[in-house]
Amino acid sequence: MPPLVPSPSDGSAVVTSVTPKPSLMYQLVSYLLVFPVFRGLLKGRTSGNALVPLQGPLVVVANHGSHLDPPLLGHALGRPVAFMAKAELFQIPILGSIIRACGAYPVKRGASDREAIRTATARLEEGWAIGVFLDGTRQPDGRVNQPRPGSALLAARSGAPLLPVAIINSHRALGGGRSWPRLVPVALRIGEPIPAPTSRRKPELEATTQELQRRINALIDQGVGNP
Repeated sequence: MPPLVPSPSDGSAVVTSVTPKPSLMYQLVSYLLVFPVFRGLLKGRTSGNALVPLQGPLVVVANHGSHLDPPLLGHALGRPVAFMAKAELFQIPILGSIIRACGAYPVKRGASDREAIRTATARLEEGWAIGVFLDGTRQPDGRVNQPRPGSALLAARSGAPLLPVAIINSHRALGGGRSWPRLVPVALRIGEPIPAPTSRRKPELEATTQELQRRINALIDQGVGNP
């Protein structure tokens, strides 16, 4: 049985199972679709990849500016990142198989936040990295404006560290109202991991959430071309 890592706050634990390896479908989507768009059309670049923990559960937290963000975040960190997706999408032929192979997990329409948190926690227990957009919805300016505490709660429940990531310029490339990407440079900047909150108390969750907001916006302010 894999060893358990107790959470310092309430005795909850995560299983330190081996991080799932990328499936063949994941690799095909990465190399034939995501990377050509990111590296070629959008002149994409990443920085800070050495800061990404490559083993064990991880909560990847980012800003959200466009529909490009999930595939970019899911394929540019050096390990698969799972995201929530509507359960109906998994019933669509071909698409359902692709998103499942890429680590997406189904959440029923109308499911409560509590149920979604339980589902994400289960994936963390399997050793996955889970992707969370801090605002929850796309922001017209691509910044973190109204952060929600879900990522901090996930980390507190599981003991997984939080990894702040800034996605720069995706809101300009394919923001709200655009049906085709504008060819502007896009970058991912990865920050230092943040330890999980030591409790689920509201003040600590809020403090962690505000720190994530501060770090991600600071990474955005460094711009696309800075090292």
